[in-house]
Amino acid sequence: MNDILRPIIVLSAIIPATILAYLPIKNHLKTSKLKLFGILIPSLVGLCISCGLICCYFKLNLIFPVIPITIILTAIYCCTANISVWKSASISLAVFGVFCSLACITRIIDLTTYPQNTSPWFEMNTAILYIILSWLFVLIVWYPATHGVSRLLDDENLAQTWYVFWILPITFTLINLFIVPWNTANTLEDKSIQIYIVVSTALFILLLIFYALLYFIAKSLNHNNRLIQENQFLNMQQAQYDTIKVAIEETRQARHDMRHHFAVLNALAEQKDWKKLEDYLSSASQSIPDTELQLCKNGAVNGIVGHYYARCKNNDITLNHRLDLPENLPVIETDICLVIANLLENALEASLKSSKTKKQISITAYLHSDNIIILSVENDYNGEINEKGGIFSSSKRNGYGIGTQSVRRIAEKNGGYCKFTYNSGTFRADVMLRG
Repeated sequence: MNDILRPIIVLSAIIPATILAYLPIKNHLKTSKLKLFGILIPSLVGLCISCGLICCYFKLNLIFPVIPITIILTAIYCCTANISVWKSASISLAVFGVFCSLACITRIIDLTTYPQNTSPWFEMNTAILYIILSWLFVLIVWYPATHGVSRLLDDENLAQTWYVFWILPITFTLINLFIVPWNTANTLEDKSIQIYIVVSTALFILLLIFYALLYFIAKSLNHNNRLIQENQFLNMQQAQYDTIKVAIEETRQARHDMRHHFAVLNALAEQKDWKKLEDYLSSASQSIPDTELQLCKNGAVNGIVGHYYARCKNNDITLNHRLDLPENLPVIETDICLVIANLLENALEASLKSSKTKKQISITAYLHSDNIIILSVENDYNGEINEKGGIFSSSKRNGYGIGTQSVRRIAEKNGGYCKFTYNSGTFRADVMLRG
C-alpha cells in the first residue's frame, strides 16, 4: 500500500505549487476563481492519483510525469491569466524552481534517513515531510505573493524585467537537477552526502534571496516611476495655476480699464459717431481675456485637463469637456489623474495624426454614485488599430501600449472596468472607477 501512496503523495505537491502560482494573479483571471479552482483542483487530484499509479506500476521516476504535467499546467496558467505571456511564464518557472529545490533537499534527507531505500520515490515519512514543507512555504509567502508581487504585475513600466527574470529559476533548477545524487550507492560510498545537503540548502536560500532582491529592486523602480508621474501631475497643476493667475491679473486690469472704456463710449455716443463707436467696441471686446479655465471643482483633475486643454488649443484641436466632478472624489486622485492623462495623451497623439480639418476630442466625467466615477474620452484617428486579446499595440514603439494597459489596471483593481471601442474613424474609451 505504501508503494502506491508514496508517488501519489509526492506528486500532490503540484496542488500547493499551482495555488502559489495563482496567488499573485488573483485579480487578473479571465474567469472566476470559484469556477477555475472548482475545475482545476479536482482535475489535479485525479491527475496525481493516475500518474502516481502509473509510476508505481512501471517503477518510474517521478521526473517523467512531472515535466509534462508542468508544461501542461504552465500552458493552462498562461491561458487563464489576463497578463502577458512573459509574466505568467516567469511566475510559473519561479514556482517550479522553488518546489524543485524543496524536492532536492527532501531527496537528500531521504537518502540520509533511509539509506536502504532504492525505489525511485521518497519513503512515506519523507514524502509527507515534502508535502508539509510545500504547504508551509505557500503559507509563508502567501501575503507577499498576494500583495507585493501582485502590485509588481500591475506596473507596466517594469515590463522589460520580465523578459530576463525567467533565466534565474531555470538556472537554479538545472543546477539542482545536476547535483542531486541519483545513484544512491555511489553517493553513500563517497561519503559526500553532507556536501549535497549543504549545497542544496544553500541553493534554495540563495534562490529566495535573489527573488527578494529582484522584488525590492523592482519595487524601488516602481516607486521612482510613481514619483516621476506625480511630479509630472504637479507640474501640470502648477502650469494651470500660473495660467489662472495670469487670467486673474488680466481680468483685474480689464475691470480697472472699464471706467475709461465707458468714458470713451459715452463721448462717442454724445458725438453720434456710430462708426467710431462700433470700431471701438470691436477693439475693446478683443482685449477682454478668456477666463474659461475652471473646468471642474476638483483641483487635480482641473489641472490635468487644463494642461491638455492648452495643448489642444495650441494645436488647433477642440477639446469638448463636461466634467461634473466634486472637489472631494471617492477615488484616489492619482489614479483618476493617471487615467485621464493616459487617455488624453493617446487622444491628442491620434488627433495630431488625423487628416480631418476639424479635429476634436471629447471628455466626459461625472459622479455616478457615492463611490463610482464614469469617465469617457472620444477622438478621431487615422489608419488601423492593432489589438490582440484586448491589448493594444503602441504606435510609438514596438510592443504593447503602456497607456491603455495602465488604464485597465487602475480601473479593474477596485472592481471597476474599462472598455475600448473603435469604428468609422472614432476611438472611444469608457472607464468606471470605483472608490
